[in-house]
Parts: sequence; C-alpha cells; structure tokens
Amino acid sequence: MAEQSDVKPKEKINPIHVVFKALGLFIILNFLFTFLDPGSIGKLSLYNSILPGRSRLPFGENPAESYNLSLYNLNAMLASHEIAGAEKTEEEYRVVLIGDSSVWGTLLRPEETLAGQLNQMNLTCGDRRIVVYNLGYPTISLTKDLMLLDRIKAYEPDLIVWPVTLESFPWDKQLSSPLVANNRTAILELIEKYNLPLDPNDPELVTLSQFDKTIIGQRRNLADILRLQLYGFKWGATGIDQIYPESYEPAQVDFEEDITFHEYEPPTLQEKNLAFEMISAGIRAAGETPVLIINEPILISEGKNSDLRYNFFYPRWAYDQYRELMQEVSLAEGWNYIDLWNLVPAEEFTNSAIHLTPEGESLLATATGQSILERFCTP
Repeated sequence: MAEQSDVKPKEKINPIHVVFKALGLFIILNFLFTFLDPGSIGKLSLYNSILPGRSRLPFGENPAESYNLSLYNLNAMLASHEIAGAEKTEEEYRVVLIGDSSVWGTLLRPEETLAGQLNQMNLTCGDRRIVVYNLGYPTISLTKDLMLLDRIKAYEPDLIVWPVTLESFPWDKQLSSPLVANNRTAILELIEKYNLPLDPNDPELVTLSQFDKTIIGQRRNLADILRLQLYGFKWGATGIDQIYPESYEPAQVDFEEDITFHEYEPPTLQEKNLAFEMISAGIRAAGETPVLIINEPILISEGKNSDLRYNFFYPRWAYDQYRELMQEVSLAEGWNYIDLWNLVPAEEFTNSAIHLTPEGESLLATATGQSILERFCTP
C-alpha cells in the first residue's frame, strides 16, 4: 500500500482574483495619494547628492537638446538647485538673485549670467566672501518672484537682489505665469499672509479636482520630476542646460505708431495701475534680510518710431512715468533701490529688450557689485 504524501496540492491561481486584488490595491493607493501634498514628492532628489546641484532653476521646452525642462513643482525645482546643497559657512556672505529670464540668463552660459559674473569678481563683504546664487526664473511677474522669494528664506541669504522691469508690474501679469497659475495653494497662502489684492478665485489659478490629486491625475507631474532627475546625468556630464543657437532673431528696433501699454493709454500711468504691493510684500517676506531692488537695463532703440517707443515692451510715456513712480514709492517706503535702465547700449542686447549679451551682463554686474559693496558692506 502506497504511503500518503504530506504535500498539499497547489491551489490554482485565479487570474481574475489577481486582477481584482491589484485593481483594489491601486484604487486604495490612489485614494491615499490624494491626501499627500503633491509638492512634498519633489523634495526627493538626486541633485546635490548623486548629481551636482544646478546653477539655475530648471526651465526648458526641448529637454532632449537642453537636458532641462519646465515643471511646476517648486520643491523639485529648488531641490535641484545648488543652493539646496550648499551649507552656509561663517566665511560666506550669501546673495540670492531673483527675477525674470534676464536674471536666469536666456542665451547665456551659467558663468556669463549676472550671478556668474558677480561670483567671478571675487567680492568680499568685510571678511566674508560674497557668493551669489541665481534663482531667477523666466516669465515676467512680480508675484512669481514673490512666490520664490518667500521660499528662499530657508537658505539664509544675507542679501536678496531683485531686478525688476515695468512689464512685471501690470495686474494682468501677476497670475499669468504658468509657474504661478499651477501653484494655487502657494498663491492663496501668499494672499492671506501678506493681504495681497489678488483674487483667490481668479480663473488663471489652476484648481485641482479630487481626481487631479490622484496618482493618475498627477502622472504628468510625477513624470516631470523623474525626467528632471534623469536629465541631470546628461547635464552633469555636459554643463548644458539650454539650447545655444548659432543665430537668433535680434530684438525689435522698428515699431508701429502704437503707444498703448497693456490697457493703458497716455497721458497718465497711475500708481494703482502697477503692483507695487508685491514689492512691499517681498520686503516683508525677507524680514531682517535686506533687499536691493534694481530697475534692470532695457534696450533703447533708435529705429523707426523710437521717438514713441523705447522698445517692443515700452512706449516712452509709460516707461518714463513708471520710473518716476518707482523713485517716489521707493523714497516713501525706504526701499533700497537703484535705477540702471539706460546702463547698457542697444548693441549689447540679444533676442529681447531685456536680454543681455555677456558684455552687457558685465556692465550690469559691475554696477550691481559696486552697489552691494557701498550699501551693505561699508562699515
């Protein structure tokens, strides 16, 4: 008589049960994911550990060639930057630059930007070495700058330098930057914290539905964070973070007879038409850290109808009145402000009325460095 085996026969796996269990687990994970802060995922980064930190914030429309891309996760953006991995020492006088694409450095290599050239000047503030970090970001909006400024306090800056231009002041520009529009929670916090005269229900601000907060709804953002890490390997090997074309369309110097500025027409541009409240909020956000506001250089055309317009952005009447308002408000509020609007000759601009050549940036860096030393480093 054969002995009975103690081995139990294997149960057959029902593939339908497996599918339903996996589907159930996925639904549960999606549900739990909606309770997470989507921004917190961006804090996980290969930069400043396996990869070096980037010298400027990620931005790019052609990742395959620039090894860079635009995304909306502020934590991921800041975690990829070199400032996130730079432990501040007693020997460092830390300067942080914020602003638009002219600060970020369109068409410029990192060492050619305002931050790069200031660092090459080897300036000292007392017995501390001045180290400058580039946290500019393309798109023109004071609210975008304020959103970043509010975040950089964690990096212990000794000075914040904020180049601005008139195009960043109109109210219709404040929420139009995609980085602003896709960070509704951060903007609502700023509105409440600084009592900003912005509409929290403005349709420009992207409101996430419950589905949008799931893994499926966040798949693009999650993919962008992953791609940012992967492109970091090519960037780390090449130093390339934007496309440098052999030629480009130069900034416009001939204009039509139009002299409107946004919805405004001469003769008067009023203080209420411009978002000075964002500058005030930025200075409050900085706390004890001083802020140097710079009216950045613009192209001054000598082409057709240049008697009516300085450049593509600005009719003369609007820009002149803006400069007067900036001076008046700065004096009244006690802001540290310098006006460098006509510092750079027209031939030292590239593809825009605010984008400079390396030589133009050198002029700006010299004037900025001198102002930093005179205003903040003199005993």
